[in-house]
Amino acid sequence: MSKLLEHMRRNPRADWTIRDVETLCRAFEVNCEPSRSGSSHYKVSHAEIAYILTVPFKRPIKPVYIRKLVAFIDELGKLHGPS
Repeated sequence: MSKLLEHMRRNPRADWTIRDVETLCRAFEVNCEPSRSGSSHYKVSHAEIAYILTVPFKRPIKPVYIRKLVAFIDELGKLHGPS
């Protein structure tokens, strides 16, 4: 498991940036792209998960979005089973 994921899980209130979100997504092969419509949100998605998580670009990212991102990664982990 990623150290970054564990840090986010333990401290969602830290000064997380969109770069941290992108790094975590890359580590778990999750798509993380800026909105094409010029919005201030990034779209986090994966082919095996039916919904798209939106994360605002604004810094610091609020804890609620970090918790949702951690839950998204956890859900993906459940689909793949223990590694």
